[in-house]
Amino acid sequence: MGLVTPVPAVPVEKLGRVHFVGIGGAGMSGIARIMLGRGVAVSGSDRAASPQLDELARLGATVYVGHAGEHVAGADTIVTTPSAIGDRNVEIVEARRLGIPVLPRAAALASIMMGKLGIAISGTHGKTTITSMLTTVLRHSGADPSYVIGGILAETGLGADEGTGEWFVAEADESDGSFLMLSPAAAVVTCIEAEHLDNYTDLAEIEATFAAFVGKIREGGLLVAGRDDPGAAALAASAARLPLRVRTYGESPEADYRVTGVGVAGMTTRLTVTSAVTGPHSLTVAVPGRHYALNAAAAFAVAVELGLPAPTVIAGLEAYRGAQRRMEPKGEADGVRVLDSYAHHPTELAADLTAARDVAGGGRVIAVFQPHLYSRTRFFAAQFGAALGLADEALVLDIYAAREEPEPGVSGRLVADAVPGGRGRFLPDAAAVPEVVAGLAKPGDLVLTMGAGDVTSLGPLIVAALHARAGE
Repeated sequence: MGLVTPVPAVPVEKLGRVHFVGIGGAGMSGIARIMLGRGVAVSGSDRAASPQLDELARLGATVYVGHAGEHVAGADTIVTTPSAIGDRNVEIVEARRLGIPVLPRAAALASIMMGKLGIAISGTHGKTTITSMLTTVLRHSGADPSYVIGGILAETGLGADEGTGEWFVAEADESDGSFLMLSPAAAVVTCIEAEHLDNYTDLAEIEATFAAFVGKIREGGLLVAGRDDPGAAALAASAARLPLRVRTYGESPEADYRVTGVGVAGMTTRLTVTSAVTGPHSLTVAVPGRHYALNAAAAFAVAVELGLPAPTVIAGLEAYRGAQRRMEPKGEADGVRVLDSYAHHPTELAADLTAARDVAGGGRVIAVFQPHLYSRTRFFAAQFGAALGLADEALVLDIYAAREEPEPGVSGRLVADAVPGGRGRFLPDAAAVPEVVAGLAKPGDLVLTMGAGDVTSLGPLIVAALHARAGE
């Protein structure tokens, strides 16, 4: 699809009536929610009904299930997510025919961030969790930030809200380059890996785009980057020449905020963060996995660098209760626990499956993975299979196409066949998964549903099948 051309931010009051194409998405619904709170007339459509649509309708938006050209009639501005909604969408086609401006989601985000001190969380992995953690810290400190997260914050049940404070915490999506429309006062870059190769030519182009993003940070602003990741570390080194305060975090001895003593116990992770500013501080976060310890360190570093006392930051992190689809418990039945993960890149699968192994203890880990996008599956089938090798059993569904058309020869079978030791099983019929899992899982096992598509709906069905197996 290619990268989005950045456009200047437009003040919210000049957007007129705004129509969102794909309004039910986590980021889109959050932006729409904030605009509604500011008195903007909002309408929007999505392909299926959802709680997000119901909530927006309750707040005063006009919402449509399904897309139709007539939905854009009377709109002054159209907002879309180019990487998810193609140019052939009937509402986009009609808007362009009528000459209605079509803005990418990031431009709308930049509009609502105007007048606030923005903190943009970017990187290939960890964005949603760090955005959620930092939002929680600022909320518990009394800073009352505004926020837009690419997920639902468990504490508030919302993916976005407008606070009265000066800070605005936002997840900055690099998938199509549109995060270059933001000009934050502070930013995080977690890591830089090959991803979204349907939009980028190669890793070098991704690295160049992140460098351009860092160049968008306001003069005198803050960059916090992952020291353990080669791409983010190189970016931090080059950013030292800019008029920015640059800090790093990670397990590397060279990190400004060094992480040590990571341990997982049940659904919690312990760690110690040490810096020249704060000295050593131990803390616990209520989500399992080494990668979540690093996410917590990133949030800690940003908050401390913004001037919050370390004890206040620690209290906020220990109040964090997770975000939906980030190792989210879905239930337990007949001695089997079921968790849900948004992991949809090989690195993410490996990280969450490693964490699942810690949570399971002596039990087995059964992964239920739904590949997301034909292009991503084609690029990473072998790596997906290798990551799924960390599970004892791997059930692979067919591909969640999202915006893409099918590709001949590309299916979930490519991933299943790549799982080592013949432990991968291709299940093209998702409806069969609950009974298959109920036949496989033993008391003490852990089931992890994984993927960015509708695989998340299987968790409750698996729990129900396990209840039925136990005669409950």
